[in-house]
Amino acid sequence: SLVYAMTGNFALGLYTIAVHCVVIFFLGDLIAPTISEFYGFPNITFPHGASAPSYLVAKPLNWIFDRIPGFNKLEADPESIQKRLGIFGDSTVMGLIIGLVMGVLAGYDPKAVMQLGMQTGAVMMLMPRMVALLMEGLAPISEAASDFVKKKFPGRDLYIGMDSALSVGHPAVLSSALLIVPITLFLAVILPGNTVLPFGDLATIPFLICLMTPVFKGNIIRTVVAGTIYMTGGLYIATWVAPLMTSSAMAANFDLAGNASISSLVDGAVWTTFIFVGLAKLLSWGGITLIGVTALGGLIYLNKIKAAKVIEAAK
Repeated sequence: SLVYAMTGNFALGLYTIAVHCVVIFFLGDLIAPTISEFYGFPNITFPHGASAPSYLVAKPLNWIFDRIPGFNKLEADPESIQKRLGIFGDSTVMGLIIGLVMGVLAGYDPKAVMQLGMQTGAVMMLMPRMVALLMEGLAPISEAASDFVKKKFPGRDLYIGMDSALSVGHPAVLSSALLIVPITLFLAVILPGNTVLPFGDLATIPFLICLMTPVFKGNIIRTVVAGTIYMTGGLYIATWVAPLMTSSAMAANFDLAGNASISSLVDGAVWTTFIFVGLAKLLSWGGITLIGVTALGGLIYLNKIKAAKVIEAAK
């Protein structure tokens, strides 16, 4: 819709959607092994346009973090934190503390501060359990689908594409996201040239970072640092794309609630939005085709060349 709003070319807009699907398939296949390893979701992947792109940002950042003396020795996954801090490292207690601190910083009265602390603590306790219950129901479906594909197409695996909401209940994701929320608000105020002040979209921050966390093996410090870098660039992208989002909303008769301009984090702050819209603006059909060819090449490599090497190595 943003490409259509920018170019006025309906056919190019449809073509962009088709190419975006190819990109999502590629990202879904690329991240599937990491999802299985970290989250323990076999034969499930998250081809989610708001979440998957952050994986490609986290990979080079993790390489850099591994080479920073001192920083590369910090163990900050939930298990390590709880081992060092005891009860204060428990995810529920961490949620309580984070909620209390956020309430104080927001200037809430004591009653509201306590309520926010209890609410965040409850979320940290209940979300993992809710996801676990959901996965119990999905596991038989995933296994049956995988068995079916293996019978019909020997040597191939099937990944079921699910919403990344399944991952946001992980304690490392929730803890990191809660810390990034006030950081994002602070960045929105101090960054020169930024015109986006996140509000309702703050609740989508877990979706933006949930596929960074597995790359960092659940390390909350790395996730928060990487998330801060990601949100810094994301706010500028959201600012850049705001005129297109506003014109698209107006064309759809969306109620702007008196605002002259609107934007978002969950799509507007994602770097793939910048690539799609920027290349469409610069090279039109050729730019979108370039993206599609690159993603298609990645799919062929993952499912043909790399898969063949793995099979050959296993013999």
